[in-house]
Amino acid sequence: MAHARRSYARLLATHAVLLFYTLISIGPIVLIAMNSIKSRSAIFSAPLAWPSPSTVDFSGYAALVEDGSFAGYFLNSTVVTVTALIAVIVFGAMAAFALSEYRFKLNALTGLYFAIGIMIPIRLGTVGILEMLVAAHLANTLTGLILVYTAQGLPLAIFILTEYMKTVSSDLKNAGRIDGLSEYRIFFWLVLPLLRPAMTTVAVFTMIPIWNDLWFPLILAPGEATKTVTLGAQIFLGQYETDWNAMLAVLTVGIVPIVALYLVLSRGLIRGIASGAIK
Repeated sequence: MAHARRSYARLLATHAVLLFYTLISIGPIVLIAMNSIKSRSAIFSAPLAWPSPSTVDFSGYAALVEDGSFAGYFLNSTVVTVTALIAVIVFGAMAAFALSEYRFKLNALTGLYFAIGIMIPIRLGTVGILEMLVAAHLANTLTGLILVYTAQGLPLAIFILTEYMKTVSSDLKNAGRIDGLSEYRIFFWLVLPLLRPAMTTVAVFTMIPIWNDLWFPLILAPGEATKTVTLGAQIFLGQYETDWNAMLAVLTVGIVPIVALYLVLSRGLIRGIASGAIK
């Protein structure tokens, strides 16, 4: 009986901690969303209060519609994020396949080289990256941003996928070779479909930093035609006055893709982590 009580107490404490962490994580999102439909005075006088008929104000969302350029910012963010995400997953999986499947002299050194990319922030090389993009005539272009984000996401993707790739049965790959399949067909037809849990993990960990990033769009692509959502939101920040309704509306709209991604991929993310995608 005493053991059952202790087990129940530990279970209760665990759920209490998880509930507290959940509230801390979801709280800011809910706060931003509900204040985005409140009047300016209500935002500052009662930021924690739920919207009421007297405080409801959709002027922030109306400003986004009237501005007209926000749709372009959202499209730019979508194009950059999706393209970089596909490149990271495909090239990361190919590199992971080579590192886990083939044994060559510089195998361990190559893996270490990619791992260093996780430890060293890419922002330290901003000046050099900007110089390379200018020399390649890719500054102030979406292509330049896509290349930078691909390079940013590859080290972690290769690390995760390499560890997961080692769990794929060698008999399956050898059977494909006996049947005359090329290494490319073995990779794309046999191995890649088995990496879905790990690729889901990579997708989540890659998309969020890209979508939320302000640093590289501000420095590498600040032009009106290449602005992303995070950079475009700065138009509502004034030196003397800020349109908080529009700013909160932008943040709310910007949160939607991240939340939608998690809801769609959450089960695969948990499966990928539980299967040993991260070690």
